[in-house]
Amino acid sequence: MMNDGAGWGMTGSMWFFSILFWVLVVAGAVLIVKWVMERNKDELSSNESPLDILKKRYARGEVDRETFERMKKDIEGGNP
Repeated sequence: MMNDGAGWGMTGSMWFFSILFWVLVVAGAVLIVKWVMERNKDELSSNESPLDILKKRYARGEVDRETFERMKKDIEGGNP
């Protein structure tokens, strides 16, 4: 009638691995959120002027020369 506690070993290890699994899931989620927040903070807190950003966009080929010159005049306050 007594099973000498043979059933407790399996149940105990299952609880341990279940808790370990959820701790790792939560820790992973926290690290991902932290990484995204740091990345966004760096992008938002940059001290680049609008002209610097425009120059980078031009260098990457996102805007052509005509658009670059027009936007540069707008930024510098020149009227066309």
